[in-house]
Amino acid sequence: MAALLSLVLLFAGSTVCGDPLSFQVLLDRHGFSPGVIDGRLGTNAQRALTAFQQAKGLATTGRADCDTWTMLDDGEPTKTQYQITEADARGPFAKKIPDEIEQQASLPHLGYRNVLELLAERFHSSPALLTRMNRRSTFKPGDTITVPAVMPFDAGAKPKAARSGGVTVDVSRDESALRVLGSDGTILLFAPITSGSEHDPLPLGQWKVTSVDWNPTFHYNPQLFWDAEPGHSRAEIKPGPNNPVGVVWIGINVEHYGMHGTPEPTAVGHVESHGCVRLSNWDAARLASLVAVGTPVTFR
Repeated sequence: MAALLSLVLLFAGSTVCGDPLSFQVLLDRHGFSPGVIDGRLGTNAQRALTAFQQAKGLATTGRADCDTWTMLDDGEPTKTQYQITEADARGPFAKKIPDEIEQQASLPHLGYRNVLELLAERFHSSPALLTRMNRRSTFKPGDTITVPAVMPFDAGAKPKAARSGGVTVDVSRDESALRVLGSDGTILLFAPITSGSEHDPLPLGQWKVTSVDWNPTFHYNPQLFWDAEPGHSRAEIKPGPNNPVGVVWIGINVEHYGMHGTPEPTAVGHVESHGCVRLSNWDAARLASLVAVGTPVTFR
């Protein structure tokens, strides 16, 4: 009977040692980001699994197997309860954000569109996942909802420095991944990224961090975008999590290039960028807490 049950679970795309959502949450808690937590073990989650397995000396299957679960499981729940507050629902929200960057310049703030988007990003997940997990909730103040049990991300709070130095950043174009390494080679952060295209390739080489700017204003220069519409002019896009570079810009000593957040976390690891290294806002904030001016960065 046990063997039959294992086969049924295997063909269902699950595992006897944990469900996909729990694997994603535990990877996130261990610093191996699966990107957006959505309850599915997609490409980003598989890359995180592989990186975790390599770091722990396990067979690098990229699959959610029992040996990996045993190493990940910290005995803590992978879901928790959160009560929506009046402050959550107060915003300010940017209910309609134009697709055109020039039109975005007219907005006073590039905030979240609604409380569901805010809560999804706070708990490193997709709005669709929170809706599935809380089918009876209308996401109003006072509602208690079930969320992934991860370290909550606050777009309004500048991340505190988690290290005093001695780290390096390694960005792999082929893996679509970023690693922050301690002086002993320990992986402090693994995260999926989007990095460059044939029009704006990643500038391979050895670089250094030159700035860490929290909640930056985005200075749009159409001359730097190969796909800019004819007639576009320069524009300044106000700060906010839906700003084109998200909540943080980490500059390097290559003009116009850096590592930053994004208003589209579900696209990270799946689409091309304009040459920079793009992460989810919560992973970009983690990165910002680990680096400082002078931190070595390798693009390969």
